[in-house]
This record gives sequence, C-alpha cells and structure tokens, in this order.
Amino acid sequence: MVEHDFRYNLLNPAHTLNECRALAPGRYQVTGAGGSIQAGDTLLVSLKGSRDLHMRLQVEKVRHLINPPGQWLAVAKGPVFRELAIHRWQVECDGCARTLELEFAVDASLGERARAPAAEARLAELGWRTAEGRHVCPRCRQEHAA
Repeated sequence: MVEHDFRYNLLNPAHTLNECRALAPGRYQVTGAGGSIQAGDTLLVSLKGSRDLHMRLQVEKVRHLINPPGQWLAVAKGPVFRELAIHRWQVECDGCARTLELEFAVDASLGERARAPAAEARLAELGWRTAEGRHVCPRCRQEHAA
C-alpha cells in the first residue's frame, strides 16, 4: 500500500489528477496519470473550492488505460458527503490574539448544526485547543504546558 499525493499545490505534470467525482456518498471515481496506482493504495485529493483541504481516498479497484499511456481510472472509497460545503471562519487565540483563517469541510445536508463540530474538529487537526468557548493556539498550549 502506497500513498499518492495528487493535491493542487504539487503541480507535477507527470503525476496529475484529471477528475475526481462522487459516484455515491463515500464512493468516488478518480481519473489520473502517473503514479503506478494499485488497489489498496491511498490517494490524497484536493477538495474543489478549497485552498488547502484534501481528502484521503482508499483505492478499491483500478484500470490502467492503454491510450493515453500512463492514464488510469480508479474507484475509491472515502469521506461520506451528501452535499459538500467548504466554509471559512476566523478564529482568534485567547492567549496571544493570533488570528487563524480556518477552512473546513462539512456535509451541508446535515444543516447548520453540523458546522460547529466540523470547525472544532478542523481546529484540533491544526493543533488548536478549544474549551468552554476559548481557543488556544499551539504556541500558547506549549507555553502553558512548560
């Protein structure tokens, strides 16, 4: 099992992603070139409309195409979104007043109540801590721990 990185910020023409579309919630069809993709591999794919969010897809089956050479078509499983929405929030550290432009993905079909938990989960991924409505950045967390 190998991890292949197809995020936008790489811009490698020999290792590109042509298309990633949802077949059903949690199942995706991915077309790309390069990378010697095999069943069981993991693909990192940028989320459309996002600056830096990506999703991790697990390849179930892959078909290598003859023409054009090096191109492949894969079916993969990944995060279940009925209706993907990208949101941006601004969070300020209550310790040092550092500001973070937070970008997170949420299933819009779950409504407004799903936004806060998705934002909190993304903050935790970035090393921030949230308790009782207060936000603490990773630097302040280290200072308080020392």
